[in-house]
Amino acid sequence: MVSSFPELGEEPGELSAAAFHVLDPDQFARAAAYGTRHAVETGEILYDVGDENCDLILIESATAEVVRTPTASAPEELFLTAGPGQYLGEMNLLTGQSRILAARVAAPGTIVRIDGEQFRRLMAQDTEISDLLLRSFLARRLLLADRSGRNLEVIGDASTGAGLALQTFLSRQEQPHLWLSETSEAGRQAMAGAGLTAADLPAVVTPRETLRQVNPGILSQHLGLTYRRTPKGVADLTIVGAGPAGLAAAVYGASEGLETVLLDAVATGGQAAASSRIENYLGFPFGLSGKALTGRAAVQALKFGAHLASPCGVQGLRSYGGEHVVTLVDGTEIETRTVLIATGAAYRNLPLKRWPDFVGSGIYYAATELEAQAVAGLPVTVVGGANSAGQAALYLARRAGKVTLVVRGDDLYAKMSSYLVDRILADPAIEVQTATEVTALQGGARLEQVTLTSRSSGGSDPCGCFGLFCFIGATPATDWLTEVALCPAGFVPTDVQLGDRWTAADRGPLPFETSVPGVFAAGDVRLGSMKRVAAAVGEGASAVRSVHQALALRPTG
Repeated sequence: MVSSFPELGEEPGELSAAAFHVLDPDQFARAAAYGTRHAVETGEILYDVGDENCDLILIESATAEVVRTPTASAPEELFLTAGPGQYLGEMNLLTGQSRILAARVAAPGTIVRIDGEQFRRLMAQDTEISDLLLRSFLARRLLLADRSGRNLEVIGDASTGAGLALQTFLSRQEQPHLWLSETSEAGRQAMAGAGLTAADLPAVVTPRETLRQVNPGILSQHLGLTYRRTPKGVADLTIVGAGPAGLAAAVYGASEGLETVLLDAVATGGQAAASSRIENYLGFPFGLSGKALTGRAAVQALKFGAHLASPCGVQGLRSYGGEHVVTLVDGTEIETRTVLIATGAAYRNLPLKRWPDFVGSGIYYAATELEAQAVAGLPVTVVGGANSAGQAALYLARRAGKVTLVVRGDDLYAKMSSYLVDRILADPAIEVQTATEVTALQGGARLEQVTLTSRSSGGSDPCGCFGLFCFIGATPATDWLTEVALCPAGFVPTDVQLGDRWTAADRGPLPFETSVPGVFAAGDVRLGSMKRVAAAVGEGASAVRSVHQALALRPTG
C-alpha cells in the first residue's frame, strides 16, 4: 500500500519501526501523567473489536497482545505484542472509530489508561509525544491495511455503482478491508460462511456481525464514523463540506481552540481527492495526488481535535437570534455558534440516454487508482477542456489501452494550462478531438461504446469506450440553503458582493460572511471563487479569522 506520508518509509522494516516505537522513560512519565494506573491480570480483555472506547493504553510493566479476531474464513492473527514502554492504539483514537482489533493481557503487570479527553490534552500540549504517537498511528494503519483486512470483508461486484461508492468511501477513510468478488472462490466461501445470497450484496462481514445490502452510510455508522455530539454540546464552528476549503478551515479552527465539526455528504477530500495529480500546488514541485493532499489535511484536522463525520449529508440550516442549527438528513440537529459553507459544486452530466445506468459502471467523475484499475488496458474517453480533464487524460494514458480526449471547444489551450496541453499533444497514447461531443452511450451491464459527433461537420463515429471520464464542470451544491442569499446561478455571494442583501443593521459583513450573520462561505461554492485547490485552501483558512471576529462580536452573558 502506498502511503500518503512517504516520510514514514515504504519498506516493511521502516513501517514497523515507526509503528512499534518504544517511549523512553522520560517520554513515558510525561504521557502517563495524563492517565490513571491499573493492575491487570493474564487473559484480561483490554478492548474488543467494535468497542467505542478511545483510550490510549500505555504498558508500564505488563505484556499485551493485539490480535485480529477469528472469522468464519480466517483464524486469529497476532498483530502486535507490546511490552513496557509501548502503547496500544491507532488512528481510531483520533477519528473516534470503533476498535478494529482486540487487545488482551498476556502477562500481568500495570498499565496506564488515558481517556479521550486527556488524550486530546496530551496531543495538544506535548508536541514531541504528539508527533511520535501520530507517526506510529499512521504506520499502524498502513500495516493493518496489508495484514488485517479480514476484520472487514466486503463481498460484491466492485465494477458496479454501489461497489465503487463503497470502494471510494473505504479508500478515502484509509479503512483496512479485504474486497472479495462474489464470483471468486474466496468470495463464495465467505458468502456460504455468512449465510449470504446474491440478493444480500454488497455485504460486509466482520467478527461481530454481517451487514447486508450495505452502503457507505450504513458502513460509516457501523464503524463509528458518523456524527457524534461534541463534548461541549454546542460547536463553535460547523463546516459543511470537507474539500480543500473545509479541511483548511477545520485545521485552523481546531488548532486555534475552536470546537470544530466537519461534515461531508460523501467522504473527506471533495472533488480535489478525485484528482490523480496536482502539480501546481505550492511546496510540491513533483506533484501529488488529491487524495494524498486531502488525506494529510484530514489527519492534521484530527490531530488538533476537529470532529470529522462522513458520509453525513446536511439538509437544512436555520438561524435565530445569532444562533444556528444545522440539520442532517437523518433529522439530527447540530447547534453551532458559526457555520462555514464549503460544499463545493456537484458534477455536471451529459444529457444522454442511459447516463444513470452507467454511472459507476463505465462513467466516472474521477481518475484515481480505483477507476484506473477498472479500465486497465481498455479504451477510454475523457470529456472536458479544463485542467482536471487534462490531468485525467495523462494519468489514464499510463494505464488504459487508449485515451480519447473529447473537447467541445475548438482550442485546447483556451481553458487548459499550457504545460498540460504540451504533454497531451506529445503523448502517443492520447488522441485529441476538438469541436466534438459525445452524443450516445451503448453497452449492456456496463459501458462499452460511445458515439462521437463533430460539431463542424455533423458526422458521427462509434468509439470503443469502457470508461467515460466526465470533467465538464459543476453546479454549486446549495439546494439545502433556504435562508442564505444566492446568486441566480446558485453560488453564495459574500461580504462586498451582498449589497442590500446583508441582514444585520448594527455592523457590516465580515470577509467571507454571507447574508446571514455568523454564516460564512469559502471555496468553489462561493460566488467569484477561483476554482483552484490553493485558492480554496486560502479561503478556508482566511474565513476562520472572520469566524473569530464574529464570535468576539457575540453578546456575552
